[in-house]
Amino acid sequence: MGKYVIKRLLLLIPILLGITFLSFAMMRLAGSDAVLQQAESSGVALSQEVVDARREELGLDQPFLIQYGNWLKGFLTGDLGTSYVSGNDVFATFVSKLPATLLLTALSVALTVVISIPLGILAAVRQNRVTDYLIRGCSFIGNSLPNFFVALLLMYLLSIRFHIFPVISDGISLESAALPALTLAIAMSAKYLRQIRATVLEELSRDYVTGARARGVKFSVTLWRSVLKSCLSTILTLLALSVGSLLGGTAIVESIFMWDGVGKMAVDAMNMRDYPVIQAYVVWMAVIYVTINLITDISYRFLDPRIRLGSDRT
Repeated sequence: MGKYVIKRLLLLIPILLGITFLSFAMMRLAGSDAVLQQAESSGVALSQEVVDARREELGLDQPFLIQYGNWLKGFLTGDLGTSYVSGNDVFATFVSKLPATLLLTALSVALTVVISIPLGILAAVRQNRVTDYLIRGCSFIGNSLPNFFVALLLMYLLSIRFHIFPVISDGISLESAALPALTLAIAMSAKYLRQIRATVLEELSRDYVTGARARGVKFSVTLWRSVLKSCLSTILTLLALSVGSLLGGTAIVESIFMWDGVGKMAVDAMNMRDYPVIQAYVVWMAVIYVTINLITDISYRFLDPRIRLGSDRT
């Protein structure tokens, strides 16, 4: 087990380097200059001399590989650079946005678990009955509605119509995070409960379930102690994917509710061609996904004894 973890950690190094290099290259090849983009956004006409001086100040006049090498050197020493737009330290700016994203992620995942797992199990147990058809119908509707429409619908009903939650966030609080978290949870639950239903149905068709019924074991005991335990790996995978995407920030939902998280920060940086902030966001996304995938792989061994890692083969 220890060798497997060390091997996976060593494999993360070239993966992260490759991701940073490709993202750095794509941003520079996007066809838009950061200095000109800032000038157009502010409505200020700059002379060519001023543009050249600004590009030299930001290091944009250097060859691509030198720019990447300078950024990578700073990254390895804990320096993510300075924002082209605000002039603030990128690392400090990024850290200031994390609490909002972490709160939104925790609430969204909690709501998704509360909604999708019980409904998925209920739909499987009540297969081809009214309850199953109703749950699957709601799931189909939830999958069909885009996030921005669900966000606007909830905003109208719960904020404008009934005044339960604020229309837009007024700070990092549970009340402000309720609507964006519910928006994300509805979309994820609609997708995941069908997968949970399919997984539970597959387990219910196993021979050990039939044998337990023949021996007179209560169905509820078999369901909670055996079937759900076998489904934990699937549920864990779904939650891991959700956590990865949520920690990266959900740009559309955060922008609609003006939730000041990592996703909104990334969208604003992309609009202004703020390369250091964009690169910090890309690194954050890469680290989050590879870390969560590693944790998920390791967790499989403890949740499902049938899974054996390559190093444990006999």
